[in-house]
This record gives sequence, C-alpha cells and structure tokens, in this order.
Amino acid sequence: MTDRRILVVEDEPHMLDLIRLALESAGFAVTGATTGAEAMRRVREQPTDLVVLDLNLPDMSGFDVLRDVRAHVPVPVIMLTVQDSEDDRVCGLELGADDYLGKPFGHRELISRIKAVLRRTEMPAPVPRNVVRVDDELTVDFDRREAVVRGQAVKLRPTEFKLLHSLLAHPGRIMTHEALLSRVWGPEYRDDTQLLRLYVNYLRKKLERDPAHPRYILNERGLGYRFADLAHIPGG
Repeated sequence: MTDRRILVVEDEPHMLDLIRLALESAGFAVTGATTGAEAMRRVREQPTDLVVLDLNLPDMSGFDVLRDVRAHVPVPVIMLTVQDSEDDRVCGLELGADDYLGKPFGHRELISRIKAVLRRTEMPAPVPRNVVRVDDELTVDFDRREAVVRGQAVKLRPTEFKLLHSLLAHPGRIMTHEALLSRVWGPEYRDDTQLLRLYVNYLRKKLERDPAHPRYILNERGLGYRFADLAHIPGG
C-alpha cells in the first residue's frame, strides 16, 4: 500500500508540513494544497489515490471541494475538522466522504484511517451469488454493484455495497455492530457505532419503501443488525 499518492488539503502550512512528514515516513507520496481552488485543480490534473481534506479553507468550504471532487473524480476522501460535531460529520458523509477525523488527531491514527479507506475502496468484497432476488420490489446485482428497487437501478457506493453484502450474505442472522464495522471498515472502526448507523440509514433510504419502518435491514437493539430472512419476506 506504500507509494500511494495522497493529496493533503490544509490551509495551515505548519500543519500541512507535519502531515506531509508523517505520511511520507509511512511510505506515501504526498502533494499539498492550501486552498480549495488549488485542491480541485490538483485532483483533476494529477493522479491521486486519496484526498485528506480540511473542512475550513480560506476560499471556500471543504464541503464545496468535496462536492466538486465527487462530481469529477472517483477518489476516496477523508475529511478533517476542528468541529467534530455530528452535524458536520453527517453532512460530510452524506456528500460522499469516506471517513471523518476530528482535530486534534494523532498521525498514527490518520495513517491507520488512510490505510483502512484504501483497503475498503480498492479491494472488492467476495460475492456469493451474482444476483439475489429479495422480493418483488428488490433485486441486488453484485456484479454491477447496484440494487434494482421497484424497477429502478440504484447505484451503491463501495462502502454501501460492502455493508449490504455483509448483511445479505447471512439473511436472518444477527450481525453484531463490532462484526459489521470490522468487516466493512476495518478493525480500527469496531467501536464506531454511529458510523454504522449512518450507513444503515443510507441503505434504508435507497432500498426501503418506508425507511422509518424497514422490512429488509432490521435493527436488533443493543446487538446489531440483520437482513430479513428471505423465505419470510412477503413477495419473496
């Protein structure tokens, strides 16, 4: 995983230098940008494997940069912010960020997160079957990494795909929070139940007719989640 090219977008030169030194010591090739405009130009012009993106930039919000990156380049993004609030985190993840790290943070933690995101986005999950027909309203095509919901194709992001695969590979079986987080995100995330809850909600919004009353992805309070037993879903 060394020699991966990381773009670090950070407006404080001292912080940028520290992050660059830490990542280069871990074997990454690092490019820096101190403004949103520079970051958007670099990510389009230079091969980039991952972007570390500060939320607070002098010329625009990191959210604006994230929107631009998502519109043009399929590169994973880790967002940094001093405002480690749930609202900021949810907004960044909704816009397509792959992970979120609040300042201050340790460089070892950042490196660990970068490696986990690269593993998650670059390694395809094993596929037990190419197409799974859940019921009359939902079919999952693992080859295309999409779901067909009431006749409409719905694209799944890599993390959403891995989460759905982990649940659907064991229908009717409870998957604990720790097991799902370790399988989908990596062992570094095994305690981040908020992250899991957010992505379960994303999947429910894409797959369920009524996300508030799900029929596919079911919550087992205090334990984890399970995909409904396919033999007992009406219309299945």
